[in-house]
Amino acid sequence: MEHQITGPILITGASTGIGRCITELLSAKGYTVYAGARKQTDLDELDQIENVKAIKLDVTNADQIENMVQLIKNEGKGLYAVVNNAGVGDSGPLIEFQEENFDFLINVNIKGPFRITKAVADFIIESKGRIITIGSISGILSSAFLGPYSMSKHAMEAYSDSLSLEMKKFDVKVSLIEPGNYDSAIVRSATTRAQLKPNFLENTKYGEELQTIREGADSESGDRSNFKPPDEVADAIYDALTSDIPKARYMVTPDLEEATRTIDKAISELIQLNENPKYSFSPEQLGMKIKKFMEEGIPSGFAS
Repeated sequence: MEHQITGPILITGASTGIGRCITELLSAKGYTVYAGARKQTDLDELDQIENVKAIKLDVTNADQIENMVQLIKNEGKGLYAVVNNAGVGDSGPLIEFQEENFDFLINVNIKGPFRITKAVADFIIESKGRIITIGSISGILSSAFLGPYSMSKHAMEAYSDSLSLEMKKFDVKVSLIEPGNYDSAIVRSATTRAQLKPNFLENTKYGEELQTIREGADSESGDRSNFKPPDEVADAIYDALTSDIPKARYMVTPDLEEATRTIDKAISELIQLNENPKYSFSPEQLGMKIKKFMEEGIPSGFAS
């Protein structure tokens, strides 16, 4: 059953990729969107879309966040939902990764959703609305040289779970979207950021591996414009906004291979957790638990 959207929706990082896709989808359905972006050219473009009001919004900038809150107050329409979409990518070996680059990644990918949600929470509590954060299958999977990015997306798993439990008393629903590899600017920006680092391929213990990654990113296969557009991700966000009972998590992948890899990783972690020599479950017992959860739903007390 579809739940009625009762006010505007704030979307951060609305200029490209997933953010732009859900902005256009909501606009086409007649909903008011406050679309956050940093660059004036992007703001001008967003302002041309029907039902969209562009907001200059860097999720690391306290003044711009305060201006955004004031704009919502001045508009007088409240706020039904926030979609925490703004994010950056970066890559490199963990033992060689520069702390300033790590701080920037954390500032955008972890502190950004934290700041924005905190700033608009009162509006959403009043409307009994929705809080949606864009995570990634990288919040479940971890890959060599994507450690810093995966760490930030793993953090969003915990953030969304805790926030969901805390917002239940206000009848606010919280969902995490976990996209796979779709066409977006995040890999291109990560590649550019990596290549701008001084001595990118010098003074490293991983020269051969990083050169291979760089060649892949520079090649046609590293260009995400060849990937599927993120329409399926936008559809998942729309369901989280409108469903009477939205899911806690929406894993959205472009193909079976990515879905299989992600589920296999989750199962492998379950098996590792079950290796406790004193308190463990048999394969049959684990199977029964999974079957019960799938048939009866997630028990009360878990994020849902």
